[in-house]
Amino acid sequence: MKFTNQTLQEILAELKQEVASLNPGDVISFDVLDPDEGGRYAGEKVVIEEKEYLYHGYKSWTDLAQLLQCKMLTPHSSTFPFVTLHFEKLWSDTFHDGEAEDKKEKYGIDSLFFHINKMEEPAFLYYYLQALDNIKLEEKKRILNLGVNRGDEFQAIKAHLDNDTYQKIGCVGIDHSESVIAYAESLFPEENVTLFAEDINALDSLHLGKFDLIISIGTLQSPSINFKPFLMGLVQNHLDKEQGALILGFPNCRWIGGEMLYGAKAPNYRMSELSLLFNDVIFAKKYLQQHKFRVTLTGKEYIFLTATRITPKNRN
Repeated sequence: MKFTNQTLQEILAELKQEVASLNPGDVISFDVLDPDEGGRYAGEKVVIEEKEYLYHGYKSWTDLAQLLQCKMLTPHSSTFPFVTLHFEKLWSDTFHDGEAEDKKEKYGIDSLFFHINKMEEPAFLYYYLQALDNIKLEEKKRILNLGVNRGDEFQAIKAHLDNDTYQKIGCVGIDHSESVIAYAESLFPEENVTLFAEDINALDSLHLGKFDLIISIGTLQSPSINFKPFLMGLVQNHLDKEQGALILGFPNCRWIGGEMLYGAKAPNYRMSELSLLFNDVIFAKKYLQQHKFRVTLTGKEYIFLTATRITPKNRN
């Protein structure tokens, strides 16, 4: 296959047909205009040796691979002015469909989910660190992480601060899985980190007091949690009334074959469908604004809601 001046609509139609016949792990290869040979905007006409081509950058091709549930492999040189691209059909393994015998261990150390390190995904890490800066992390004294799993969010906090500042912050993490809590405890021997293997629906029974930062990434969208009343109780009962801040991460992606694919998946839909995601995000935003929080929404594959108290000194 070789694409020269075909539009993206034509390319998409042909590649969809080709990918539909692939088995997981199969690869299709095709030639396209080398993005280094000119062009700035997708679809811009480029004339080389009196022949016309349509320009698409590597981002266009990686986006297209993801939409086709493929991974783009390393491009190879071809005859001038082409480059050869390779799309590998993703394996269908995903933690989203898995059911552990012990429901507490659905996200435990033996699960596919345990292999995911969100902090190594630029689209996650960039916005998470931005959220930490937004809530003035260095001023926080007590942090609660609901759904701490193996502790990736705490690892990023530790790396984001100097050691003296980090050691002064009391970090509390809760997760239903005993195996991941045991793993996280091996990573955080420091005295300022406390971890509990507990259902976060039983949060009140732990008598942990108030926190000036609560973090939860994806956990509040679990089927076992009634999101709206849980969020209201969290704010009213566990968040400091003067300096409290929230960082909530709402998944707008699926993890398939080791890749983070954009787009939340709702029940009974084959395509990405964002209504449930928007419903939770907008409810949280409105509720927090009504309770005198300044709220921002950022991110892409994960929507980060960052909320900080509006106090008299920062009201303007």
